[in-house]
Amino acid sequence: MYLNAFWVGGLICLLGQVVLDNTKLSPGHILSGMTVAGGILGGLGIYDMLVAFAGAGATLPISSFGNALAKGALQEAHTRGLVGVLTGMFELTSAGITAAIVFAFLTALVFNPKS
Repeated sequence: MYLNAFWVGGLICLLGQVVLDNTKLSPGHILSGMTVAGGILGGLGIYDMLVAFAGAGATLPISSFGNALAKGALQEAHTRGLVGVLTGMFELTSAGITAAIVFAFLTALVFNPKS
């Protein structure tokens, strides 16, 4: 399991690095693209198979966030319909989003910007 996590996570990171090195895309574009790719793979049910195979190697990269958004939207769409698509995305990811906002705020309080 550890070996699978290591090489799958490394392969996902390698893919992002190859795109960054060989295109004129910014890191933000690549980050967004990996999130969208994870959402598409999650919506098709492929990302869950990758998580079952690689464990943390597939759940730590940013593509896992896209998978969580898609999974939450699909689950709530089945129970609440169209409104569930909009609300379901945030039920599974709200803790991560909240942590990112809080830690960004605390970091901004502690450190001074360069310019």
